[in-house]
Amino acid sequence: MSNQIQRSRRTAFDRQCGKCYYCGLRMWLDGPAGPSALRCTAEHLIPRSEGGGDGLSNIVAACLHCNQTRHKRKRPPAPDRYRAEVRKRVSRGAWLPKPILAWGSASMSTA
Repeated sequence: MSNQIQRSRRTAFDRQCGKCYYCGLRMWLDGPAGPSALRCTAEHLIPRSEGGGDGLSNIVAACLHCNQTRHKRKRPPAPDRYRAEVRKRVSRGAWLPKPILAWGSASMSTA
C-alpha cells in the first residue's frame, strides 16, 4: 500500500471518528486490536479501474468485511446504495456474527 493511501486511510479514519463508512461500526487501525473483519481499510468510492483517484474525496475508511463484501459482487453497487443496504442489515443484527457486531457497537472510548 502506498504512503499516500496509508495517509488517506488514516485521515478518513479520523474524519469518520473510527467508524466504517458503510456499516457504521467502530474499526481498529493499528495492531491486532479487534476482530479482523473490523480492520480499517482504504475504500475507493470510485474504483481506480473506473478512473477513481487516490485523493481524499474518493477514499473513505471501511472495515475489511464491508470493503470485501462490496467488491465480491460482479457489479459492486454504488456506495450510497450499498451503505443503505448494509445499515439495514446491521440494524437487524444480520450483517456480522453477534460477537463481532457487539465489539463494533461498543463505546468508542476504547478505540
